[in-house]
Amino acid sequence: MPVARPNTLTGRLGRAPALALTLTLGLGLAGCGGMPSNTSLYSTKQPVVERTNFTLDVNTSPSGLPISEQQRLDGWFETMDLRYGDRIAIENPGQNPAVASAIRELAGRYGLIISDVAPATAGMLQPGQARVVITRSSASVPGCPDWSANSDMNYTNGTSPNFGCGVNSNLAAMVADPQDLLEGKKGSGETVLATSNKAIATLRDAEPTGKGGLMDASATSGGGESGGGGN
Repeated sequence: MPVARPNTLTGRLGRAPALALTLTLGLGLAGCGGMPSNTSLYSTKQPVVERTNFTLDVNTSPSGLPISEQQRLDGWFETMDLRYGDRIAIENPGQNPAVASAIRELAGRYGLIISDVAPATAGMLQPGQARVVITRSSASVPGCPDWSANSDMNYTNGTSPNFGCGVNSNLAAMVADPQDLLEGKKGSGETVLATSNKAIATLRDAEPTGKGGLMDASATSGGGESGGGGN
């Protein structure tokens, strides 16, 4: 009795459309991996404030802070480029008011006041020593720029991972006191030059980003006058 043999050509042709469909679905799912996942209008890229403590141990005397130590402390303040937004605290185990008064006077030359509570720092103080702590805050936006969502499809109508990088990075760079991003600051009704000029200084010191950079206002003005003279 003859045995029916399967049509090999037909079997292969039957599997071809299924294989093509599988490849198409696989490519489609692979493209979905680059789609934005944030479906809200809130940026996931937010400024992060970091604090760094710098310490200097000074030798004290019963009468206060010796002149040599005052000079050393003032030199340290200058080297650290003490600026608006820095916080100074004193760890004074002896609780000598004369020491605190001398350090407060030196800090006042830089327009800063002494904080009431000193942050915890590593290391033990020796008898007859006081520790001056400078707490400096910095703000940045980690992960910016972020162009990880490189898919042409956006089925969830999500916002780009890079959304908010420009605005928040500029805010972190221009804020005079990064600590204000965490707790804010109450206004006193007076204009503080260190606060008002920070954004202007950041803009002036920044590298030009556009083609040809920023046009010089004086050059523009001079060109206009020359044109007028020619007429």
